[in-house]
Order: sequence, then structure tokens, then C-alpha cells
Amino acid sequence: MNATAPTEYSGSYAMPGQVPEFRIPLPHIPEAVGLVRRRTQTVLTGWNLPPTTIEDAVLVISELVTNAVTHALPPAVLQLSRTAAEGPRALRIEVTDAGPAGSVPRPADGRPPAEHGRGNDIVSALAARHGTRAAPGGITRWADLPAA
Repeated sequence: MNATAPTEYSGSYAMPGQVPEFRIPLPHIPEAVGLVRRRTQTVLTGWNLPPTTIEDAVLVISELVTNAVTHALPPAVLQLSRTAAEGPRALRIEVTDAGPAGSVPRPADGRPPAEHGRGNDIVSALAARHGTRAAPGGITRWADLPAA
């Protein structure tokens, strides 16, 4: 598949009066991570979240999107929403993909490459709760961040 990343993402929003929600499809290319990071920072700023929550959310989004683009099959989508899971101002981050693309080759000594393998630790450190939800045809990795 020869995908290209658009220069800007618009995504989709919930209708006025509903819970704030944002969805964006993820092109299956490494450049998607930076584009999505910039777009979601703009969206979260528009939701009037505290700057520290936005910083943490952008880092969690980067990790989850990188995982989907690097290790999973397309299609993939990012969804942001407000949730009551961690209070009325909590932020839910979800990345859904089509499931594992297969095993990632490891060096001969069996250790993961030094630049990989820290994403789950970062998500665990920043999220109040996080997990994985499997359904037919896809896997969703999610994280709830307090947004008070």
C-alpha cells in the first residue's frame, strides 16, 4: 500500500450540545504520528484543557498512534472524548486498529531494539487508567487522563 499523509487533518467532531468528541483516521505511515500530534494539540486546546493535560495527552497519543502505525494492520482511527471515568473533566484517548501485523523482528540476542518498547510504560505513567479492548476485526487501546 502506498499511502501519503495529508498536510492537515480536519477529523470529525460531535454535534453541538453533545459530549466533546473528535475522530481522525490514521494513515498507515510514520509521518502520520507528527501530523496527528499537531492536530490533536489544537483540538485539546480548543476544549480548554489544562496545558499539563494537553502535554500528557499528546505524548500518550503519540505512543498509541505509533504503536498502531508500526505494529498493527490498517485501518486505524484515533478518537478523543470527554468521559466521567475519572471525573467530569477526564479525557479518553482511544486508538483502534485492525490487529497485530505479525511479529516484529528482534536482534539475534532476543532483546527489543533500544528505541522501542517504552510506549506502554509511558502510557501507564501518565494515564489514570488504561487498557485494551478486543472486538471482531480490531483492537482498541485506550487511556483515561484526568483533565481537572
